[in-house]
Amino acid sequence: MALSVFEDKAKKPQERRLWQELGRSSGAWQALTEWLAEQYDPVVEEWVYFAKEWGWSLRLKHKKRTVLYLTPCNKHFLVGFVLGERAVAAALEMRLPRGVAESIKTAKKYVEGRGIRLVVRYKKDLAAVKRLTEAKMAN
Repeated sequence: MALSVFEDKAKKPQERRLWQELGRSSGAWQALTEWLAEQYDPVVEEWVYFAKEWGWSLRLKHKKRTVLYLTPCNKHFLVGFVLGERAVAAALEMRLPRGVAESIKTAKKYVEGRGIRLVVRYKKDLAAVKRLTEAKMAN
């Protein structure tokens, strides 16, 4: 089973089914994509399929830089970041929820940075996502 609810490589996610799968969390998805478009115009949205175990995710890019990935799940979604070390340092200086800070600290280090995923169910969950986005884009 894939991480995303959209696991069939041959079927790119359609908006109607996306909203059905997200349920109540669709408001948070929409609020986040609108905020990103306002803050980092232009933002390009691109559905990508990486592998069978991951399924489809929405990649959001500003110019040539990937900002984050949104992975739709059943009644929630995941926000995936790859944070460089300067962004990690900036993020750890912020007031983030303990679980988010711990995820950053314990994330495996790769050449391109540390990858983390945050679960979003409600709009209130977006505060940490927005702060991490700001840290990433400033560094």
